[in-house]
Amino acid sequence: MLSAPEPDRAVRRSELVHRIEAVPPFSAPRPELEQLVTPAEAAAALLDAATRIVGLEGTGVTDLGCGTGRLAIGAALLGAAPVVGVDIDPAALAVAREAARSAGVEVEFVESDVATWEGAAEVVVMNPPFGAQRRHADRPFWDAGLRAARRSLFAFALAESRTFIARRAVARGARIIETQPVPWTLARTLPHHTHSRVPISVDLWAIATGVQP
Repeated sequence: MLSAPEPDRAVRRSELVHRIEAVPPFSAPRPELEQLVTPAEAAAALLDAATRIVGLEGTGVTDLGCGTGRLAIGAALLGAAPVVGVDIDPAALAVAREAARSAGVEVEFVESDVATWEGAAEVVVMNPPFGAQRRHADRPFWDAGLRAARRSLFAFALAESRTFIARRAVARGARIIETQPVPWTLARTLPHHTHSRVPISVDLWAIATGVQP
Protein backbone atom coordinates (compact mmCIF):
# COMPACT_ATOMS: atom_id res chain seq x y z
CA MET A 1 0.00 0.00 0.00
CA LEU A 2 1.22 3.48 -0.83
CA SER A 3 2.20 5.49 2.20
CA ALA A 4 3.62 8.95 2.65
CA PRO A 5 4.09 11.54 5.38
CA GLU A 6 0.89 13.38 6.19
CA PRO A 7 0.92 16.50 3.98
CA ASP A 8 -0.08 19.92 5.29
CA ARG A 9 -3.74 20.19 4.38
CA ALA A 10 -7.12 21.07 5.82
CA VAL A 11 -8.43 17.50 5.66
CA ARG A 12 -6.30 14.89 7.36
CA ARG A 13 -6.08 11.29 6.15
CA SER A 14 -8.47 9.81 8.72
CA GLU A 15 -11.07 12.50 8.04
CA LEU A 16 -10.61 12.09 4.28
CA VAL A 17 -11.35 8.36 4.51
CA HIS A 18 -14.39 9.05 6.68
CA ARG A 19 -15.78 11.65 4.29
CA ILE A 20 -15.17 9.48 1.22
CA GLU A 21 -17.00 6.63 2.95
CA ALA A 22 -19.94 9.01 3.41
CA VAL A 23 -20.38 9.23 -0.37
CA PRO A 24 -23.24 6.81 -1.13
CA PRO A 25 -22.78 3.75 -3.34
CA PHE A 26 -24.78 3.14 -6.53
CA SER A 27 -28.48 2.77 -5.73
CA ALA A 28 -28.99 0.27 -8.57
CA PRO A 29 -25.57 -0.76 -9.94
CA ARG A 30 -25.51 -1.68 -13.62
CA PRO A 31 -23.51 -4.85 -14.38
CA GLU A 32 -22.71 -3.78 -17.96
CA LEU A 33 -20.98 -0.68 -16.58
CA GLU A 34 -19.21 -2.61 -13.78
CA GLN A 35 -20.44 -0.07 -11.25
CA LEU A 36 -18.42 -1.02 -8.21
CA VAL A 37 -17.70 1.28 -5.28
CA THR A 38 -14.12 2.47 -4.87
CA PRO A 39 -13.04 1.50 -1.31
CA ALA A 40 -12.48 4.62 0.77
CA GLU A 41 -8.98 3.58 1.87
CA ALA A 42 -7.95 2.92 -1.74
CA ALA A 43 -9.41 6.25 -2.87
CA ALA A 44 -7.46 8.02 -0.11
CA ALA A 45 -4.27 6.21 -1.16
CA LEU A 46 -4.70 7.42 -4.74
CA LEU A 47 -5.35 10.99 -3.63
CA ASP A 48 -2.36 10.85 -1.25
CA ALA A 49 -0.17 9.73 -4.15
CA ALA A 50 -1.42 12.61 -6.29
CA THR A 51 -0.83 15.06 -3.43
CA ARG A 52 2.68 13.75 -2.87
CA ILE A 53 3.72 13.59 -6.52
CA VAL A 54 2.08 16.64 -8.13
CA GLY A 55 0.13 18.46 -5.40
CA LEU A 56 -3.63 18.80 -5.62
CA GLU A 57 -4.35 22.16 -4.01
CA GLY A 58 -5.35 24.58 -6.76
CA THR A 59 -4.84 21.92 -9.43
CA GLY A 60 -7.47 21.03 -12.01
CA VAL A 61 -8.63 17.43 -11.62
CA THR A 62 -10.97 15.32 -13.72
CA ASP A 63 -12.40 12.00 -12.54
CA LEU A 64 -13.23 9.80 -15.54
CA GLY A 65 -16.05 7.34 -14.93
CA CYS A 66 -16.68 9.09 -11.64
CA GLY A 67 -19.74 7.07 -10.61
CA THR A 68 -21.13 8.57 -7.40
CA GLY A 69 -18.09 10.84 -7.14
CA ARG A 70 -15.78 9.42 -4.48
CA LEU A 71 -12.48 10.38 -6.17
CA ALA A 72 -13.78 13.73 -7.45
CA ILE A 73 -15.19 14.74 -4.08
CA GLY A 74 -12.05 13.55 -2.30
CA ALA A 75 -9.90 15.66 -4.64
CA ALA A 76 -12.07 18.70 -3.97
CA LEU A 77 -11.78 18.13 -0.21
CA LEU A 78 -8.00 18.33 -0.64
CA GLY A 79 -8.24 21.68 -2.40
CA ALA A 80 -8.19 20.67 -6.06
CA ALA A 81 -9.92 23.16 -8.35
CA PRO A 82 -11.61 23.06 -10.73
CA VAL A 83 -12.82 19.48 -10.29
CA VAL A 84 -14.88 17.69 -12.94
CA GLY A 85 -16.52 14.27 -12.77
CA VAL A 86 -17.47 12.53 -16.01
CA ASP A 87 -19.87 9.58 -16.20
CA ILE A 88 -22.36 8.10 -18.63
CA ASP A 89 -24.96 7.23 -15.98
CA PRO A 90 -27.32 10.10 -15.03
CA ALA A 91 -28.54 8.24 -11.95
CA ALA A 92 -25.01 7.96 -10.58
CA LEU A 93 -24.40 11.64 -11.34
CA ALA A 94 -27.51 12.64 -9.42
CA VAL A 95 -26.11 10.84 -6.37
CA ALA A 96 -22.71 12.45 -6.93
CA ARG A 97 -24.14 15.97 -7.12
CA GLU A 98 -26.03 15.52 -3.86
CA ALA A 99 -22.94 13.98 -2.21
CA ALA A 100 -20.82 16.96 -3.28
CA ARG A 101 -23.38 19.36 -1.84
CA SER A 102 -23.42 17.41 1.41
CA ALA A 103 -19.62 17.47 1.53
CA GLY A 104 -19.58 21.23 0.95
CA VAL A 105 -17.36 21.06 -2.14
CA GLU A 106 -17.71 22.32 -5.70
CA VAL A 107 -17.54 19.68 -8.41
CA GLU A 108 -18.91 19.93 -11.94
CA PHE A 109 -20.46 16.62 -12.96
CA VAL A 110 -20.82 16.00 -16.69
CA GLU A 111 -22.90 13.29 -18.35
CA SER A 112 -20.80 11.85 -21.16
CA ASP A 113 -19.34 8.64 -22.51
CA VAL A 114 -15.69 8.73 -21.46
CA ALA A 115 -14.65 7.51 -24.92
CA THR A 116 -16.11 10.61 -26.61
CA TRP A 117 -15.39 13.18 -23.90
CA GLU A 118 -13.06 15.86 -25.27
CA GLY A 119 -12.06 17.71 -22.10
CA ALA A 120 -8.67 17.81 -20.41
CA ALA A 121 -7.18 18.52 -16.99
CA GLU A 122 -3.81 18.84 -15.34
CA VAL A 123 -4.50 15.66 -13.39
CA VAL A 124 -6.84 12.80 -14.26
CA VAL A 125 -7.96 10.26 -11.67
CA MET A 126 -10.07 7.19 -12.35
CA ASN A 127 -11.24 3.79 -11.22
CA PRO A 128 -12.15 2.32 -14.62
CA PRO A 129 -13.99 -0.94 -15.23
CA PHE A 130 -11.72 -3.93 -14.68
CA GLY A 131 -13.15 -5.77 -17.69
CA ALA A 132 -14.70 -8.60 -15.70
CA GLN A 133 -18.10 -8.33 -17.39
CA ARG A 134 -17.08 -7.05 -20.80
CA ARG A 135 -13.63 -7.80 -22.14
CA HIS A 136 -11.52 -4.73 -22.82
CA ALA A 137 -14.06 -2.44 -21.14
CA ASP A 138 -11.12 -0.68 -19.48
CA ARG A 139 -9.37 0.28 -22.72
CA PRO A 140 -11.46 3.35 -23.64
CA PHE A 141 -10.84 4.68 -20.12
CA TRP A 142 -7.08 4.28 -20.32
CA ASP A 143 -6.99 5.83 -23.79
CA ALA A 144 -9.12 8.75 -22.57
CA GLY A 145 -7.11 9.19 -19.38
CA LEU A 146 -3.76 9.23 -21.16
CA ARG A 147 -5.15 11.66 -23.75
CA ALA A 148 -6.87 14.00 -21.29
CA ALA A 149 -4.20 14.28 -18.57
CA ARG A 150 -1.95 17.23 -19.34
CA ARG A 151 0.38 16.37 -16.50
CA SER A 152 -0.41 13.15 -14.63
CA LEU A 153 -2.80 10.21 -14.46
CA PHE A 154 -3.60 8.27 -11.28
CA ALA A 155 -5.71 5.15 -11.67
CA PHE A 156 -6.56 1.67 -10.46
CA ALA A 157 -6.31 -1.56 -12.46
CA LEU A 158 -6.22 -5.29 -11.88
CA ALA A 159 -2.69 -6.54 -11.31
CA GLU A 160 -3.05 -8.82 -14.33
CA SER A 161 -3.32 -5.73 -16.56
CA ARG A 162 0.21 -4.48 -15.84
CA THR A 163 1.70 -5.36 -19.23
CA PHE A 164 -1.21 -3.88 -21.16
CA ILE A 165 -1.17 -0.60 -19.22
CA ALA A 166 2.61 -0.22 -19.41
CA ARG A 167 2.54 -0.69 -23.18
CA ARG A 168 -0.39 1.70 -23.57
CA ALA A 169 1.39 4.37 -21.55
CA VAL A 170 4.67 4.04 -23.46
CA ALA A 171 2.82 4.16 -26.78
CA ARG A 172 1.32 7.49 -25.68
CA GLY A 173 4.73 8.89 -24.75
CA ALA A 174 3.95 8.76 -21.02
CA ARG A 175 6.30 7.76 -18.19
CA ILE A 176 5.34 5.42 -15.38
CA ILE A 177 6.22 7.04 -12.06
CA GLU A 178 5.25 4.14 -9.82
CA THR A 179 2.96 1.16 -9.52
CA GLN A 180 1.92 -0.12 -6.11
CA PRO A 181 -0.52 -2.79 -4.93
CA VAL A 182 -3.41 -1.54 -2.81
CA PRO A 183 -5.60 -3.58 -0.46
CA TRP A 184 -8.94 -4.11 -2.18
CA THR A 185 -11.91 -6.18 -1.07
CA LEU A 186 -14.75 -6.58 -3.52
CA ALA A 187 -18.07 -6.48 -1.69
CA ARG A 188 -21.13 -8.24 -3.06
CA THR A 189 -22.68 -5.63 -5.35
CA LEU A 190 -23.84 -7.17 -8.62
CA PRO A 191 -26.20 -10.13 -9.13
CA HIS A 192 -23.45 -12.51 -10.25
CA HIS A 193 -21.40 -12.00 -7.06
CA THR A 194 -21.65 -15.15 -4.94
CA HIS A 195 -19.53 -14.13 -1.93
CA SER A 196 -20.11 -11.26 0.47
CA ARG A 197 -16.50 -10.09 0.29
CA VAL A 198 -13.64 -11.20 -1.97
CA PRO A 199 -10.07 -9.81 -1.94
CA ILE A 200 -8.73 -8.98 -5.41
CA SER A 201 -5.30 -7.91 -6.64
CA VAL A 202 -5.42 -4.24 -7.63
CA ASP A 203 -2.62 -1.82 -8.49
CA LEU A 204 -2.47 1.93 -8.14
CA TRP A 205 -0.74 3.57 -11.10
CA ALA A 206 0.93 6.99 -11.16
CA ILE A 207 1.82 8.05 -14.71
CA ALA A 208 3.42 11.26 -15.94
CA THR A 209 1.81 12.32 -19.20
CA GLY A 210 3.26 15.79 -19.74
CA VAL A 211 5.27 18.12 -17.51
CA GLN A 212 7.40 15.83 -15.38
CA PRO A 213 6.56 16.03 -11.67
